[in-house]
Formats: sequence, C-alpha cells, structure tokens
Amino acid sequence: MKAWYLFLLLLSYVIESHGQLRFANYFSDNMVLQRAPQRAIVWGYGDTDVITTLTMNNKVYKTRSESKINEKVGASIWSVTLDAESDEGPFEVVVTQPLANGTLSSIALKNVLYGDIWVCSGQSNMQWAVSQVFNGSTEIANAGNYPKIRLFGVARVGAAAPVEEIPSIGMKWSVASSSVVGNGYASAVCWMYGRMIHTALNGRPIGLINTSWGGTAIELWMPRQALTDCGITKKKKPKKDIDEFEGLEKVSATNTELYNGMIYPFTRMVVTGAIWYQGESNSGYNRDKYICTFSKMITYWRQVWNTRTNGITNLQFPFGFVQLSTNRNSTSFVGGFPWIRWYQTFGIGYVPNNVVPNVFMAAAMDLRDDPGGIHPRTKTDVAYRLSRAGLAVAYGQQVEYQGPIVSNVVVSSASSTIEVSYTNVTAIEFRNPNGFEVCCQGTTCATNDNAWLLVTASSKSSLSVSLSIPSSCASSTIYGIRYLWRETPCDFKQAAVYSATDANLPSPPYLKVF
Repeated sequence: MKAWYLFLLLLSYVIESHGQLRFANYFSDNMVLQRAPQRAIVWGYGDTDVITTLTMNNKVYKTRSESKINEKVGASIWSVTLDAESDEGPFEVVVTQPLANGTLSSIALKNVLYGDIWVCSGQSNMQWAVSQVFNGSTEIANAGNYPKIRLFGVARVGAAAPVEEIPSIGMKWSVASSSVVGNGYASAVCWMYGRMIHTALNGRPIGLINTSWGGTAIELWMPRQALTDCGITKKKKPKKDIDEFEGLEKVSATNTELYNGMIYPFTRMVVTGAIWYQGESNSGYNRDKYICTFSKMITYWRQVWNTRTNGITNLQFPFGFVQLSTNRNSTSFVGGFPWIRWYQTFGIGYVPNNVVPNVFMAAAMDLRDDPGGIHPRTKTDVAYRLSRAGLAVAYGQQVEYQGPIVSNVVVSSASSTIEVSYTNVTAIEFRNPNGFEVCCQGTTCATNDNAWLLVTASSKSSLSVSLSIPSSCASSTIYGIRYLWRETPCDFKQAAVYSATDANLPSPPYLKVF
C-alpha cells in the first residue's frame, strides 16, 4: 500500500510538471502584433524542454521550450520571434507541442493584425474614460468605424516583484466598437491619440494598451534601480493634498509595484512606443526630484524593453507625454504644477531635446475646464496636440506639432523693457497681453512667488513680444522672467502666444533666470 501511494504521488508530480500549452495571458484573439520593420515576439507556457511549433501566414517556426519550470505556473516558457511582417492581416497564429501519447496539443490566436502598439500609462487623466470627456458620446458612437484599432485594458493590480504576466486583466484585446470604447477600461486620451494616429497613417492597424491608475505618483511606476538612482529609498505613499479621484478605488500599491505588475509583463512584447499622462500626485511629493524620476523611468523602461525583446524594441522608442493641465478655478494660485510642467521637459521648457532623446509632448495648461477641475474634459485637444507630436517624432511626418519656442530673451540697457523672441514657427499669434512675470529681488525670487510681478506684454513683430518692466524694477537687476507660471494660468485657450498657422498649438510655459 505504501509503495502504491508513493507511485501515485510520483505520478501526480510528473503530471503537474508538464504544463498545459497556452499563450501568455495578455495574448488573445483580435490582438495586434508589432509590424515591420520590427519583428514581433509571441510567447507562452507549456511542457518542459520540447519542440514548440508556431504556424502563421504559411510560415513555420520551431523553438524549444525552456528546460526549467516556472514554479508559479508549473510550466515552462516558450518564445518565438517572427519574421518582420508588412502585411496587416488578419492572420491566425497556431502553436503546437507534442504530447506523450503521440498527439499534438494545439492553441490558436484568431483575427490578429500587424500594426503599431502603443502603451498608455499614468494616473487619472490617462485613466479617464471616453464617456467622461467632451464629445465622448460622439467618439463612442463612431468607434465602430475603426475596426483596425484594437484595445486592451489592464486591471489595477500591482506586484511586490516583477512578474511575467498581468496579475489581472480588465479587458482582453477587443475590436473597436461602441461597447468597447464605452467601456471603463478605454482611456479617452489613449483612444483618441490612437484614432488620430490611425487616420493619419491611412488606416494602419493600431494596438492600444491602457495600463493606468488614478492618484498614483511616478515612484510607483519606476523600477527599483531607477528609484535608487534618484536617491529614493523609502516605500512612502504621497500625501494627497489634491482630492484627485474621489469615489474610485484607493491606491494600495507602493513604490515600484505598478511597474512590477502593470508594465514589466509587457516588456517581452515588441512595441512602437508609449504615452504618459501623470504628475499631479508629484506636485507636492518629491516634486524637485521629478527631472530625475521622469528621465530615469523613461530610460529604464526603454532599456528593459530592449533587453527582454532581444534588442528588437527600439532602445530609444518614442515616448510622449501630456504636460500637466489645470486644477483650481483661479489664475492666482502657483503651487507645484508649474514646476512639474518644467521638470517634465527636464528643465529645458520643450521637447524633443538632448536630455532624453525621442520624447514628445502636448502642452495642456491652457485647456481649463472649471467644472472638471483637475480632470479637464478637453481631452480631444490633448489628443490632437499629442498625436501631432507623435506623427512628427515617432513617424517622421512633416507636420506642425509645437507651439512657439522661446529662442532669446533680451533686457534693454535701461531695464525698461524685455524682448522675448520665438522660433519653431513662421509667426506667432498674440492672443492677449497676460501671463508674463518678472522678478527683481535677487535670490528671494527663487523661493518667494509673491516677489514676482505681473507685466504687460505687447506684440512687437511676427516673432517677438515686448514686456514693459514695472517702475519698481527700473533701477534693479532683473533676476528672471517666467510665463504661465500658475496652476491654472489662463482661461480656456487664452494664453498669450500661439502659433499663427495652427491656433491649437500654444507656446509652453517658460522660465528664464539671468
């Protein structure tokens, strides 16, 4: 009897050690694989150390599954790198492994397209659903016109250590439709960005992965080494001085856990790039570390993606972000938002720049929506600006995508006027004289917002404005000037300077210390 028991125990172990053939849990019917010139990777789990065969588009690929078992799932990883594919499909992907009885175990992915995959991440302004924004009902009603856009939604669950698969899926890969885009897992910014890119690229298939969580600080999305590089060692939750996401689930994760559970699993998948909308939760938490945290997060994401896809995902894949929009219904409060906007550009004032390459952005500080508060419903404008920048930076299209950029600031010898010159556009539209400030109280200006004085601007030429310096500063040295340096700096689309050839492209916030 004892021998029989031991035999059954051994048999049970042998059976359990042979994993069931399956795809990784974020692969499913209706998905998008990365198109040429990159090579897509398909992977999953199955039996240990056996030949695994993948068939697609009349091509046959063979690989051997790993000889070690992943203890958490009781199976071994297999992975196939496909040839670069320019044909969009649809395709069926079939994978088989031999069984001990001489038959084959077989699984399949159906209605798979080849296109570009974009990862959409951040906090609540990225999470914000299509139904919650202006023109949302129209977007939802028209979603069925874009069947080549496919969406995937990640449920909000972190992990204590990096994991290979998503802990929880909110929405499997789905063909765009009214019910899908109206789903709470369809991000408004992600969807509209993807739709606009899709249209501009003549209907190229687009895969959109929404992996975002409201109320989260950037530290939760960073690998541990990136935090160490920035001198952040404590697993501390940010103080919430902004009631950002009342009524929805509380953030239960701490540093790195959202990277581990909601980003890292996708790093085996070849992607085009990522877009990011976050920063509100850092306006009062590790604010002055944001240049480090943001740049390190981008760099480590890129490095890990490149390494885990065997060099296929671009080491400098395009990374777009939305500069913080607005919050309070007042143009007098400064707070931390202006600094986060500045740090999002790595202290330069605009992107792309040489600090972190291949980064693009959408300015949003002029998209005030008083009822929306910290969640402006003006997401169509955000998506337009971000998609224009994405088309230029990620796809090399010759489109206008930036507002006027400050090229030079000159104080007159008599300290009575300051001339601000612009580049990057053929001409500026001078919409109103407000938004500029100067300070002449020395180093006090660095720490005291009350030392800054509002100044009146006037248009001087097609590419410059002139600022009249207050008489109280006439005999003093000008410490610096700044522009749109408020949490909510202006009324809706009423900043001072825009492109004359695209009225929806404002000049971004600016800071100059002499």
